[in-house]
Amino acid sequence: MIINRRKFLQQSASLAALAFITNDLQAKGTLKQFGCQLYSIRDVLPKDPKNYMKQLADMGYKYFESYSKDPFWGMAPKDAKTYLGDIGVKMVSTHLGLPDTNEEMIAKCAEGGLKYVICPAIGMQPSADAWKQKAEAFTKNGEICKKYGLRYGYHNHAYSFQNANGIKGQRILLENTDPSIVCFELDMCWSEAAGENSIEHLKQYGNRYELCHIKQLATKDPKPQQTDLASGIIDYKGLLRAAKDSGIKYFLVEQEQYPVGPIESMKSDAIYLKDLKF
Repeated sequence: MIINRRKFLQQSASLAALAFITNDLQAKGTLKQFGCQLYSIRDVLPKDPKNYMKQLADMGYKYFESYSKDPFWGMAPKDAKTYLGDIGVKMVSTHLGLPDTNEEMIAKCAEGGLKYVICPAIGMQPSADAWKQKAEAFTKNGEICKKYGLRYGYHNHAYSFQNANGIKGQRILLENTDPSIVCFELDMCWSEAAGENSIEHLKQYGNRYELCHIKQLATKDPKPQQTDLASGIIDYKGLLRAAKDSGIKYFLVEQEQYPVGPIESMKSDAIYLKDLKF
């Protein structure tokens, strides 16, 4: 009986330890898939779009977000969809400025298999009413997108989170748009640069965000400077955990400043995200 009891205690301890390890592993997340904003390689992409898209696919990026008035880079929408499928990538979204967003462009985006059309910037607005007018413009575009099976969204910069004259534009946009019509893309670098607590913001408004931009700050002061994901000051373990918990669907690397060059940085960023546990 003593031997059996000793074995029982040893087995119980082993099972408890195994359960602890299992729970610890389950608590840590990974990004099974991540993508990138093609603006990250804007200096080289126009020279040979297909080649550079293939390079990004080979690095491990599984979906793209485009930009510019020609989100398909000289290809017909269906041809772009086919080519990207052949290299194992989907184009899920594009940035398109308010003046360039119309039903014709939205129809092309739908034909190319996109899911989102995103307004990339609107600039600081002078008043709460001006921010509300932008919200109305988003709603109009959102209704057209809904007609074609797409979602319309807004991508923030730092100014959206700055407290100007007692208001934050981002909150006005969030609170004056219908979630069924307008969604949001959280650029976590710019929210952090503005001094926003991005994790707390996601706790309050996370259900409005469906995409996010992942880019790193080397420093905030006196002016934000970007660097590779592995060597900056933003704690992406905590931020990505909060983003996943809030239900964000698409995680997109974007980098605008590089220690060496865009291709080197995009390779480094892909390696970082593949290895990251949070």
